[in-house]
Amino acid sequence: MGGVRFDAAWVACLREWAAGLGFSALGIAEVDLADAEPGLQAWLDAGFHGEMDYMARHGMRRARPAELVPGTVSAVMASVEYAPRDPGWVARAWETLADAERAYVSRYALGRDYHKVLRSRLQRLAERIAGEIGPFGHRVFCDSAPVMEVELARRAGLGWRGKHTLLLNRGQGSVFFLGSLFTDLRLPADAPASEHCGSCTRCLTACPTGAIVAPYRVDARRCISYLTIELKGPIPVELRPAIGNRIYGCDDCQLACPWNRYARPSAMDDFAPRNRLDCATLLEFFAWTEEEFAQRMAGSPILRIGHERWLRNLAVALGNSGGGAEVRRALLARADHPSVLVREHVAWALERQAQMGVQPDAR
Repeated sequence: MGGVRFDAAWVACLREWAAGLGFSALGIAEVDLADAEPGLQAWLDAGFHGEMDYMARHGMRRARPAELVPGTVSAVMASVEYAPRDPGWVARAWETLADAERAYVSRYALGRDYHKVLRSRLQRLAERIAGEIGPFGHRVFCDSAPVMEVELARRAGLGWRGKHTLLLNRGQGSVFFLGSLFTDLRLPADAPASEHCGSCTRCLTACPTGAIVAPYRVDARRCISYLTIELKGPIPVELRPAIGNRIYGCDDCQLACPWNRYARPSAMDDFAPRNRLDCATLLEFFAWTEEEFAQRMAGSPILRIGHERWLRNLAVALGNSGGGAEVRRALLARADHPSVLVREHVAWALERQAQMGVQPDAR
C-alpha cells in the first residue's frame, strides 16, 4: 500500500469497480459520529427501540465504528435499488393495500435476502481492492451489526435523511439498500448531500399507526415493520386494526413520499418478486404448512420471523379483511393451533369478524 495514493482519481476507480458489481452509488464517510450520539441516546432513553434489546445493549458503540472494528478510519458506503421494475409500482402497491383479501409484503422483501446479496458483493469489492493494493484491514456490513448506516451514508453524500428517518436521494427516492465497508484505509471523504424535504410532511400523515411521532423521530413500538417483524410476542390489540393487510413490513411512508416518483427500478434479478409475494391472497399464505413456509421462504428475509409469527400476522390481516365464510373457516381451522401466540390472534380475528358483521357458516 505504500505507493498507493488514495486521492480522488483512486476513488473514481473504486466507484467504477462498485458499479461493475451492481452498486448504484458509492460514497466515503469519516467515522467520527460523536455529534450523532446525543440523538441516539435520547431515542434509546425514550424506549422507542421497544423489544430490540440489542439496540440498548450496543448503546453508543453503534456511533463508534472504531470500537466495532479497531483501526477503522473510513466507511465506504454503497447502495443498491430494489424498486420493482413495473413503472407503476407505487400505484400497484396502493391497490394491493386497498384490497383486503390480498396480502401486502414490504417491497424490499419480495425477492432474495438483501443482507446476503449486499454482503457478498461488498466482499467482492474488498477483494478487488486487495488485488490492487494488497491486504488491508476491513469488514463488510449490511444491516447486520451495530452500524449507523443511514447516518454514515448521509455523510458519504448518498442522500439526506427524510422525516421518516430513511435516506432519500433525488434519483433513487428511498427504495434502496445500504451496505458498508469499514476500512483502515484513510480515504478522501465525500461531502454530505443537501436536504430536500422542505415543508412536506406526507410521510408523517401516511403512517397508519402514527409511529413517526415527529419529523426525524420514529417510535418503533408503533411501527408496523417492528410489529410484524421484530416483535416476538402478541401484537398490541389497539394497533391491530391499523395493520390492515400488511403481513410483513410496511411501505406507506415511502409510497406517500413524492421523491419515490423518481426511484429507479432495480437492475438486479435478486430482488424480483418470488413465490407470488406481490400478488397472493391472505388465504393462500395462511394455508401454508410450516414445511411449505420454510421451503418457499428459503433465501428470503421473511424466513427469519418463522412460521408462528407468519401465521400471527396473517391472522390479524384476516381479522381486518371482513371476509366471509371462507375466511372464517380458515381461521377456525387454526383455532386449536399448538402455538398460544397463533391461537390468541386467531381468536381475536374471529371476534373482529363478528364485530364487522361476518356471520358464521350456516352449513
